[in-house]
Amino acid sequence: METIAVLFLPMLCLLAMVLVPSRIANRHPTVFRQTVTTLAGFLMIAAVTLAVIYAASGGEPRSISLLESAREAGLGVVIYYDGVTSLMLLLVSFVGFVVSKFSIRYLDGEATQGRYFRWLSYLIGSVSLMVVAGNLLLFFLAWVMTSFGLHQLLLHYPHRPAAQRAAWTKFAISRLGDLFLITALLFTFQTFGTLEFSALFAKAQSLADSSQVTAGHVGIGWLLILGAITKSAQFPFHTWLPDTMETPTPVSALMHAGIVNAGGYLIIRMSPLVAFAPSALTALAVIGAFTACFGGVVMMTQPSIKRTLAYSTIAQMGFMMLQCGLGAFSAAMLHILAHSLYKAHAFLSSGSVVSQSLASGGARATGAGRRASIAYLIAAAAAVVSAFLAISLGLGLDISAKAGGLVLPFLVCVALTTWIWRLFTLGELGTTLVGVVGVAGLCLFYLAGYLAIDRWLSPVVAVVDFAPTARLVHLGIASAFCLLLALHAAVERRLSRGWLDSLRVHAASGF
Repeated sequence: METIAVLFLPMLCLLAMVLVPSRIANRHPTVFRQTVTTLAGFLMIAAVTLAVIYAASGGEPRSISLLESAREAGLGVVIYYDGVTSLMLLLVSFVGFVVSKFSIRYLDGEATQGRYFRWLSYLIGSVSLMVVAGNLLLFFLAWVMTSFGLHQLLLHYPHRPAAQRAAWTKFAISRLGDLFLITALLFTFQTFGTLEFSALFAKAQSLADSSQVTAGHVGIGWLLILGAITKSAQFPFHTWLPDTMETPTPVSALMHAGIVNAGGYLIIRMSPLVAFAPSALTALAVIGAFTACFGGVVMMTQPSIKRTLAYSTIAQMGFMMLQCGLGAFSAAMLHILAHSLYKAHAFLSSGSVVSQSLASGGARATGAGRRASIAYLIAAAAAVVSAFLAISLGLGLDISAKAGGLVLPFLVCVALTTWIWRLFTLGELGTTLVGVVGVAGLCLFYLAGYLAIDRWLSPVVAVVDFAPTARLVHLGIASAFCLLLALHAAVERRLSRGWLDSLRVHAASGF
């Protein structure tokens, strides 16, 4: 009972804040902002406590019901926590606390800041409830509550037409995702006879061991993946995200660092059921790869910092979905954690970036740095591959035996190559040495982080058995990222071609 009290008291307080009328909240903004920040801090303490309890229990999932009489029907209020829950709740509580603290100064003096903090508390509480939900019905209710809370924050400035347009576009796409998810919920209850995660995962494991997977199980996997695609701004459901720039910057930080991760969290949480549909996961990998390439191309052409960050989020969510589609759920969780922290910091510091850009007069690199040599690109690739292989061997990691095979390590090396290539083109010995040491450090941190999270999640995530033909799709995905690297090289070398100029114009408008 202590765990329940520590975990649910902050969330119930946060959710209860929505019952307070906006006029009362606006009359007492100081009380509200201090209360929200304090409750977010308590939630973070609860998340740390949950992670400690999980580690002390030997990594075994735990399920606790608050309404035992309704549990057999799958309708009880059930807490389910394991490695996935503990990591996500830590992330949500920490980002929520930081955003709450930042919002105090950002919205100071605004007449409607009380309403803002009221809905911010509701949103943090809803996401937290979704993370710890122990059955699919409670998860769906929290999923809808999260969407409703975000809608209210997107309309914080209702007099702005752009804010209205983005909010209602997001609302329509979210309802489509709700339709997919509630259909999956109904089929799941009809097929398994329960909605509780612990029972679902046990039955799923039994079916996987006995190879008794039916078309109904595959259909559930497809519906869950379709619901996740709409939530995480995957192509073609991405259009609302770049248009949400009229909302306060702290809302953008919380949305890009947390809310859009809900689709990835759904797939990782429900991986035992999603694993029944390897064809759906392969389709998800293709969609994620296309979204990542699409977002990366458009991101390079955006003049606005916040729109650049928005398309960066689309690309990053695409890469996360690609990892899920490859069955690399541990790598996807690492990506969620790293991207959320980075993107929250990027949005909250976007004003400083603007100030620095204006102070420097928008100066750009000249000389050798403006026309990158292909020789430098080859040298950068060799350095990255050598460092990655050496560190993976040093850590005793067999890359080919992990989920994602050789595709994910290849894509990581491509990403690091573009970064170190920029340093090599400066032509300075000190900068080159810093780049080599830096890429070795990044490889070490990435691989060590992956091993730690993989050990944390391995008892609860599923292993997907792909058909041999899926490897051809994976090879095509790797080739697509090679083409993206070639396009990046053409842009860096300032090549002037008719097709390249035309592509730049279309990309700048988001196609």
